[in-house]
Amino acid sequence: MAGEDFEDEEQKTSLLNNSPHELTGTVWTALAHIITAVIGSGVLSLAWSVAQLGWIAGPLSLFLFAFFTLVSASFICDVHLYTNPSNGTTTTNYSYLQAVNTVLGYKNGLACGCLVYFSIFKTGVVYTITSSISIRAIRQSNCYHEEGHDAACEFENIYYMLLFGLVQIVASQIPNIFHTKWLSIIAAIMSFTYSFIGMGLGLVQVIGQGEIKGSINGISTTDPTQKVWLVAQAIGDIAFAFNFSLILLEIQSSLKSPPSQKVTMKKASTIAIATTTIFYFFCGASGYAAFGDSTPGNLLTGFGFYEPYWLVDFGNACIVLHLVGGYQIYSQTLFAIVERWYAEKYPESGFSKDIQSFKVSFFPEFRLNPLRLCFRTAYVILTMAVAMLFPYFNEVLAFAGSIIFWPLTIYFPVEMYFVQKKVVRWSRMWILLRMYTIFCLLVTIFTLAGSIEGLIAKRFG
Repeated sequence: MAGEDFEDEEQKTSLLNNSPHELTGTVWTALAHIITAVIGSGVLSLAWSVAQLGWIAGPLSLFLFAFFTLVSASFICDVHLYTNPSNGTTTTNYSYLQAVNTVLGYKNGLACGCLVYFSIFKTGVVYTITSSISIRAIRQSNCYHEEGHDAACEFENIYYMLLFGLVQIVASQIPNIFHTKWLSIIAAIMSFTYSFIGMGLGLVQVIGQGEIKGSINGISTTDPTQKVWLVAQAIGDIAFAFNFSLILLEIQSSLKSPPSQKVTMKKASTIAIATTTIFYFFCGASGYAAFGDSTPGNLLTGFGFYEPYWLVDFGNACIVLHLVGGYQIYSQTLFAIVERWYAEKYPESGFSKDIQSFKVSFFPEFRLNPLRLCFRTAYVILTMAVAMLFPYFNEVLAFAGSIIFWPLTIYFPVEMYFVQKKVVRWSRMWILLRMYTIFCLLVTIFTLAGSIEGLIAKRFG
């Protein structure tokens, strides 16, 4: 009976969500949000990652990081509702940062805030780089088709970054994550589409050449030190591909009850992680099997595939459409944090209030908000500027994955679990999770060192 009372109370609390928006989310909308966030630019580097690690360590690393992500998602779902043991009050945490503040206190919240802001920002940078590469690849694909595979079809990324940035400036005026359901659904469909295209092209090439390339040890090199750095970068790329912890509580807060938001979110997370892991495995394995030591860093833009050029073009177009949505799903979290802070700090300011409405054709009504317009535009411009400074796909992915993997996916969720479940120090569960945390920390340090070496070599080498 106690368990039933808790679920009823959770449902009641979730219905009293102080958001002005009606809670209409289901397991399917949550699934769309998660897949939009998880299957991003990281999937394009997985064939290269498997190629660095080989046929045993590559797939094993994929499944290991899927396990880490599933454990993290379960821990985070549990703290959506947190009851303070000292006074018995129950708090609904609408964001990852709020949860850390509530459960672990101000100091941990401050450290987490810096990492959260950095993580969201670096995702915007990575998506800008990836989208520009995909747009450029469409132009290159047409050029190779018309002029031959040996033609000098090289184009600058900067113009395509500007184009993607202009689209994001407009899209960023979407008020909040409650208004991005349609964008997530489109983006999720696009992610499945280009994953299928990359996987299909790899399988066709394997069948056509009549052999499976690759080896247990991965890509061979005469420099053992360089091999170590490449392995570290590959693991960092895999870590980036599975990262979605930051937006989980925002998604959970949009779900309707009954069933309870926690039950729905755990179900959606499990389905999403299982689905994406299967896609990741087949995308990584088919790419490595097709190209072996020649596996490109980006499966659809590295031009291992030239024909059919229209299918390569379509796959890259799907990537761009997906990343337009993915950029917004992540960025809306940061936008909400900053705009909520401003509204609380300056409640009388008219800068954060809607001042005019516009209605254009069949599009939804658009409300002009000075704070939203200025801050979000500046944010998009800043992500573009950093992307232009470091336009290196695999190295940036590895750095982005390694710098925040341990603290946000491992450390804070485990610490919140200890507090939420009142885990006794030196108990079996406490020791097990401490060993788990230390192991993941060592992996993170290794991948971070490799990604920094790669960035320095690319930028200054």
